[in-house]
Amino acid sequence: MSLAESAVGMVGLGLMGRPMALNLHRAGARVTVANRSRPSVDLLAAEGLTPAASPREVAEESDTIILMVSDTPAVETVLDGPDGVIAGLRPGALVIDMGTTEVPATRAFAARIAEAGGGYVDAPVSGGEIGARDAALTIMAGGSEEDFARALPVLNALGKRVTHVGRVGAGQIAKAANQVIVGLTIGAVAEALSLAKRAGADPARVREALDGGFAWSRIMEVHGQRMIDGQFQPGGKVRTQLKDLVQAEKLAASLGLDLPALTLNRQLFERLAESGDAELDHSALIRLFQAAEPTPLTQPSPTRGEG
Repeated sequence: MSLAESAVGMVGLGLMGRPMALNLHRAGARVTVANRSRPSVDLLAAEGLTPAASPREVAEESDTIILMVSDTPAVETVLDGPDGVIAGLRPGALVIDMGTTEVPATRAFAARIAEAGGGYVDAPVSGGEIGARDAALTIMAGGSEEDFARALPVLNALGKRVTHVGRVGAGQIAKAANQVIVGLTIGAVAEALSLAKRAGADPARVREALDGGFAWSRIMEVHGQRMIDGQFQPGGKVRTQLKDLVQAEKLAASLGLDLPALTLNRQLFERLAESGDAELDHSALIRLFQAAEPTPLTQPSPTRGEG
């Protein structure tokens, strides 16, 4: 689709933000970019995108500003201060947060943008670096009907499936649910393939045997292969998965909801990060089960007849 005549800004040019900015440029938008470190900005400037020295400069040049930064404090930093987005916001401009941000903070950020005369959509994504590069992200959005309609042409240039979940914050709620499923499924695949290997079967053949059955999934397809190959170049980092699980657990606790599988999964990713693997792909969780004598998180239940 074409975004000709559109002025779009992108703040945050990491694994996801950089290819997303390029896709907006290829769709015809005039894209202004800023990042905490300069090299990514310079790389995109060489591709024809417009460099900016600060989020404020991005906002001054853009009718739509996309935030793709690491966490909730980073969103706050990008929005606030003399060099922040709010300071340079055009009247009626739209801010789209496409990172994974805490729900209460998202609603507070939306209120501040509204006070400054703009609109706000939370539109976190799933699909990793592959989805960002191929403009094939799954996007879950929260915001008013009007703001979502304004955001849709931009979101369609970045994803293959865009869903308006509900009011501001609903996109982040959907992303929390997504990350619970992703984390638990990575854990299930890691344990299953480790079991197969320890029992004497070829994990690659086991994975092949499961193709098309109820156990098959996108995670088995992509991350299962990474686990078998031992290739953990990040598409989604361990530290990011851990941050998202912590946020989901915090949201559940605020609602009085006990999610024990989530807690266990968060502990596993925490242990992996503490072992020095925080920058690897989250499929590296299997490394915990490849250790000679992994330490259990909980004591095993007594066998029948004991006690």
